[in-house]
Amino acid sequence: MYQPTILLFDSGIGGLTVYDNVRRVLPHAHYLYCFDNELFPYSEKSTDELIAQAIKILTKITALYSLDLAVVACNTASTVVLPALRAHFSFPIVGTVPAIKPAASVSQTKTIGLLATKGTITRPYVSELIAKYAKDCIVEKIGSTDLVNIVEEKMRTQYVDMPRLRQVVAPWIDNAKLDTVILGCTHFPLVKEELRQVLPQVKFFVDSGYAIAQRVANLLDGRKNAAFSAAEKMIYRAFCTKASENFKIQQELIRQWGFDSLSVLN
Repeated sequence: MYQPTILLFDSGIGGLTVYDNVRRVLPHAHYLYCFDNELFPYSEKSTDELIAQAIKILTKITALYSLDLAVVACNTASTVVLPALRAHFSFPIVGTVPAIKPAASVSQTKTIGLLATKGTITRPYVSELIAKYAKDCIVEKIGSTDLVNIVEEKMRTQYVDMPRLRQVVAPWIDNAKLDTVILGCTHFPLVKEELRQVLPQVKFFVDSGYAIAQRVANLLDGRKNAAFSAAEKMIYRAFCTKASENFKIQQELIRQWGFDSLSVLN
């Protein structure tokens, strides 16, 4: 039976939150994950750099595997690379955008926080989404690269620097009307519980993971409900884009997410 091969990539481990959602919907697919530590973090890279790197990654992966679909599991990259990738490759490519529409629908106070990278909150596309779906809301924005680093450190050490995290969201701590926060970077769901501690007034933390999973399933012709063959062993392979001194730590981390191996994408 049909077992699609799906690639997800991000600059770091944040895209694993998207992978987790997709795998819940399509548990019998083959999964490839690439974290682009060569260009980490994406939020500080130019549009041209992001496009060139995304094309390079997908070109290398498609030389090794026949892909059915790819997910750009990064908000920052998705705002700029999707048209170029779709022009280069024939399989469906799904992007990641901040969950502005669902946030506007659940907020009771109509005061929303968009927590993302600086590269995401400054893109015109995000302003267009706010104007389209949240025009009746007050949308407060925080752009932070440091929170991405805090998450990466948590994954390596299991420790969260709470004073640093508190500093990132300091402008919101005393905002009693803020009841909804959009986690506009795929890294940020990994510190959702810590954010709850710092922002107890927030009732809803929303991200795009579930919506992306549904989009992937729909693009793969709704085969999520089909009968899959268990005869073919599922592929769970991860790649990074450069070797580093943290390779063994990254290898162990990626195994905790269900991947069999981690190798450098040459």
